[in-house]
Amino acid sequence: MLIIPAIDIIDGKCVRLTMGDYETSTVYYEKPDDAAKAWRDHGAKRIHIVDLEGAKEGRLVNLRSIEKIRKAFDKEIEVGGGIRNIETVSELFNLGVDYIILGSVAVHDRRLLLEITEKYKDKIIVGIDAKDGYVATKGWLEKSHIKDDVLAKEIKGIGLSTVIYTDIKKDGMMEGPNFDAIKNIVNSQLNVIASGGIATLDDIRRLKDIGAFGAIIGKALYTGRISLKDALEVVQ
Repeated sequence: MLIIPAIDIIDGKCVRLTMGDYETSTVYYEKPDDAAKAWRDHGAKRIHIVDLEGAKEGRLVNLRSIEKIRKAFDKEIEVGGGIRNIETVSELFNLGVDYIILGSVAVHDRRLLLEITEKYKDKIIVGIDAKDGYVATKGWLEKSHIKDDVLAKEIKGIGLSTVIYTDIKKDGMMEGPNFDAIKNIVNSQLNVIASGGIATLDDIRRLKDIGAFGAIIGKALYTGRISLKDALEVVQ
């Protein structure tokens, strides 16, 4: 099971939000590549990068920061936020990004998702960001009418294998993830990377027990609630 530190970017800085609310941002690193170096030095094998401004605006905003992270971190990186066309996907892969995360596209532009999947199948991860069981898009600002487990089955049907599941109400709250929802998505026979609310080593153990493929951890790492070293030891 993967332990993946999160680097969320606003205005070129590494921040954390609470429940996806842009008004709650707290800066933890002025330079996101410094965060990447810290996680590299503590043993991370992959980091999760989200361009939060990009997610809201529908276009990549913090490309320069992503480029600097790529140079600073010699393991795998996955990037999401504002990726709404195949040109941006190609640009990121040319930059050396290992995996691209698509969220809004999976809900609003299935034709584009199929086009990207056909070209980059093994490098695409779909972000399922849910609020009350329904998928939210466009930086979590819009709630759709699509159930999270229905989208998971559709993604499986397209031929993709990995999703990131986030319960928005859990994100940044450090009260534990939505285990029932995650297990439900795991039952779709997808590789599920859990995100949102992971706060203790017991949370990580439970995710491992229910078959999660990975865990993205943000605020708990930045505040020192969990050490990356201990988290990595739990999943070995």
